[in-house]
Amino acid sequence: MRVAAIVVAAGSGKRLGSKVHKPLVKVAGSPLVIHCLKALNAHDGIKDIVLVANAANHSALLSAVKRYRISKVSSVVLGGARRQDSVYCGLKAVRADAGLVLIHDAGRPFINRGILSAVIKEAARTGAAIAAVPVKATIKEVVRHPSSVIRGQTFVKKTLDRDKLWEVQTPQVFRKEIILEAYNRYGGKTVTDDAALVERLGKKVSLVMAAYSNIKVTTPEDLIIAEAIAANV
Repeated sequence: MRVAAIVVAAGSGKRLGSKVHKPLVKVAGSPLVIHCLKALNAHDGIKDIVLVANAANHSALLSAVKRYRISKVSSVVLGGARRQDSVYCGLKAVRADAGLVLIHDAGRPFINRGILSAVIKEAARTGAAIAAVPVKATIKEVVRHPSSVIRGQTFVKKTLDRDKLWEVQTPQVFRKEIILEAYNRYGGKTVTDDAALVERLGKKVSLVMAAYSNIKVTTPEDLIIAEAIAANV
């Protein structure tokens, strides 16, 4: 089954506080996006990569793809206002004969062959699979006080069962017809990951154990952690 990858690199990364767009911020001497593109490019099960950019970083991403010789990038397309809009733009650029679509965030530079293979294999079996890790911390559901006098004050509602909680990552892999149906039917709903749209179809989504090192670089503190991970992988 032909696997096409979509790498979402259309965000500016405001929370990172960098003058350079997040996908182009360097870790261990290379842009974040190049780290994950190299891993995808080296995987023999992945045949094509669609890179989703924004108007401000499109030319720079094209140049980076050429400079680092990422040969499987078939197109660099412009994304939309929300992450999910960008994914949809990528989906429309995927080849017609692709059977599976792998979606990955450019801000996760440390994806590896083992995780890629495991998620692809599971999605081929079930139709939908996502990389994730068990939550380590105690998680509490909270409520905010409704009074205008003390607005913003937050209270604990309950402590959630940590054994039932997983932190979701990318890559997320789906049969092409499933993820397209999810986007065509529910793409107008705002969600934080692609699997949430597939869940709305009533489809089961399998979890595949990933790695805690597969971090998403979002804040300046994450860059410090990313440099430490890069020095030890």
